[in-house]
Amino acid sequence: MPTKTLQQLADLVGGTVRGDAHIEITGAASITRVQRGEITLADAAKLLPHLASSPAAAVVVTPDFPPTTLPCLVVDDVHAAFTQIVKQFRPPRETVRTGRSPAACVAASAQLADNVDVHPLASIGEDVVVGAGTIIHAGVHVMAGCRIGRDVVLFPNVVIYENCVIGDRTVIHAGAAIGAYGFGYHTVHGAHVRGAQLGNVEIGSDVEIGAGTTIDRGTYDATVIGDGTKIDNQVMIGHNCRLGKHNLICSQVGIAGSCTTGDYVVMAGQVGLSDHLNIGHRAILGAKAGLMNDVPDGAVFIGVPATPERDQWRMWGHVRQLPDMRRQLKKIVQQLESAQPSDTEPDRQPHAA
Repeated sequence: MPTKTLQQLADLVGGTVRGDAHIEITGAASITRVQRGEITLADAAKLLPHLASSPAAAVVVTPDFPPTTLPCLVVDDVHAAFTQIVKQFRPPRETVRTGRSPAACVAASAQLADNVDVHPLASIGEDVVVGAGTIIHAGVHVMAGCRIGRDVVLFPNVVIYENCVIGDRTVIHAGAAIGAYGFGYHTVHGAHVRGAQLGNVEIGSDVEIGAGTTIDRGTYDATVIGDGTKIDNQVMIGHNCRLGKHNLICSQVGIAGSCTTGDYVVMAGQVGLSDHLNIGHRAILGAKAGLMNDVPDGAVFIGVPATPERDQWRMWGHVRQLPDMRRQLKKIVQQLESAQPSDTEPDRQPHAA
């Protein structure tokens, strides 16, 4: 196993050393998994007590981190530096370029740029255009008329329906389905009839889409995912939605049709949006929030139904007081009842003078 001195790691990440710069580092791991001889990271002062009993040989910290007995590698961005360090001890497997597999099915009219990999059992439909450097893994199906940008990665069993557009450097993980028909039906003579599905999905550049995520095509126009947006596993995005740039959408979020979001919106796990809502720029939706109304720019909404964070915490505070309030109310009612004269008590008539 390769070893590095703490100074060598500091030179690698552009940091400085506090303590023994010549100590040998044998690996890197998080603070709960670190072993003797390895380096770890601490990105918050609350982790200081953990370092006191840690077997770590050294720790990556920011300049304002409290003093510790461990040798420190001081950097401005702990996570960026630690990522580089981990790669020194666990280098990622290099991508082997394979070219076009003879076991892939590529339509004659498809246009594939140079240096495109198409793995076995992948299917590329008529009139598809694929940019240079793109990797299409086994079992991927790209249907007719799609346009795939440069340096895109489509992991196994991704399905992209007809006429969809994928921007440069976008990554779509295994089992995602892009461009399926939206859930739009009209009731005609007692039967549910599917509406028009004439739109497509347009995904911007530098987007990442998690495993098992589904994004439905628009009814007449496009369902749009903005540049730089990151979508976790098992997310559902309905037809006609338009997501802004650099959104963060966590796992199991469900967005009903025709919703729009601004830029830099954050949705925590299992958030649910009703249809036709607008979520403003830099809004944050807490885990399991159920949205029934629009959210303004910069707002933080939580709860079901979701309301501004401050209002929701106030309401929850009142709810926690309900048992005590009930006991107090019951006591007051008993006091009032005991103060009233009994129905069986005889009326007292005034005496004549």
